[in-house]
Amino acid sequence: MQRILVTGGAGFLGSHLCERLLAQGHDVLCVDNYFTGRKSNIAHLLDNPRFEALRHDITLPLQMEVDQIYNLACPASPIHYQFDPVQTIKTCVHGAINVLELARRTGARILQASTSEVYGDPSVHPQTEDYWGNVNPIGLRSCYDEGKRCAESLFFSYHRQYGVDIRVPRIFNTYGPRMHEKDGRVVSNFIVQALKGEPITIYGNGSQTRSFCYVDDLIEGLIALMENEASRAVPVNLGNPKEFTIRELAEATIELCNSSSELTLAPLPHDDPKQRQPDIRLAMGNLNWRPTVALHEGLTLTIADFQTRLTPRRKQLELCGAVLGRIDA
Repeated sequence: MQRILVTGGAGFLGSHLCERLLAQGHDVLCVDNYFTGRKSNIAHLLDNPRFEALRHDITLPLQMEVDQIYNLACPASPIHYQFDPVQTIKTCVHGAINVLELARRTGARILQASTSEVYGDPSVHPQTEDYWGNVNPIGLRSCYDEGKRCAESLFFSYHRQYGVDIRVPRIFNTYGPRMHEKDGRVVSNFIVQALKGEPITIYGNGSQTRSFCYVDDLIEGLIALMENEASRAVPVNLGNPKEFTIRELAEATIELCNSSSELTLAPLPHDDPKQRQPDIRLAMGNLNWRPTVALHEGLTLTIADFQTRLTPRRKQLELCGAVLGRIDA
């Protein structure tokens, strides 16, 4: 049994990670400032005596005793990380320093949730860990892209200078239950629009590609990396190498939602990557890990979760409409 700190533990990925670590018998401390994390994501864990939740912003120092640290704290969707770009950079940089200082003091092994965004709009395809990236350092996305790149630099500097035991996964597009319905990510956008029968917005012509990893697969990869000695102090891609166009994702979502939504085109956002596909040979070799959940299976599970969360709201709106209609009459 380990004492494990999960920063960003009430977020989409963090809540699934907390759940899995508890199932393995660990003591888990979830730290979150609830900017994008939600209490509802961890409500089912609060009665577990091995689980604690603490409201805290990691841009401020932490004082606790832990054996392992998973640093997942940072808004990860463009809508959220561009809302307050300075705070996003502080979370990436000041937050990294604070959790690294905690790891240095306690001797804890620490994992930094990095991102495929460190590769920017890649000129190498698929992306391997030794590719340095093609990132606009002053663009709208740079608060996140460069923030995460700086966090990686801090982690490797702490490892070289102080001997901190680090793990650095580069996470590619991940989806699944508990995604925020208003995070602006392509999977959540398409599902919400399809369930509501609204036009599905495709940016550009839909030919840009992404690789979508189901959350259960990703969590298995994070834990495998944390426990693996061969991947100490090297970045490791974690994601699904199966590549889909955005148009293919939209069409699959419409089909699985049994929706009447039609496709509509909008201008491509600035600096939006045209291709994104991980080379996962390092993860396969060192961790014996690869994704197992196919896109249609994962989308089906994700859509069911969105339906559960969105249906009560629609019923409430319909009820309010009926009441107002009677009042007007």
